[in-house]
Amino acid sequence: MKHITIKITGKVQGVGFRYTTKVVADQMGVRGMIRNEKDGTLYIEAEGDDTLLEVFLEWCHEGPDRSQIENVEVSPGELKNYRNFEIIKK
Repeated sequence: MKHITIKITGKVQGVGFRYTTKVVADQMGVRGMIRNEKDGTLYIEAEGDDTLLEVFLEWCHEGPDRSQIENVEVSPGELKNYRNFEIIKK
């Protein structure tokens, strides 16, 4: 199991990104969370094995149809042992 944090910039809010990401994560068995940030970016924490996270990251570079991804920053993090994938609403 591995933990990564992902920051996505571009047109990523108001396009169903959080909901679609949850559906994809649930289908893949990736656990973690996603939330909108005040600066217009998306913040994701994801946990899974290397192969799962690789495929999940590929999806994050594409996103839902109406999104426009400008940049995806990925950094390793400490395992938090999430039980599922949830949308955090501030």
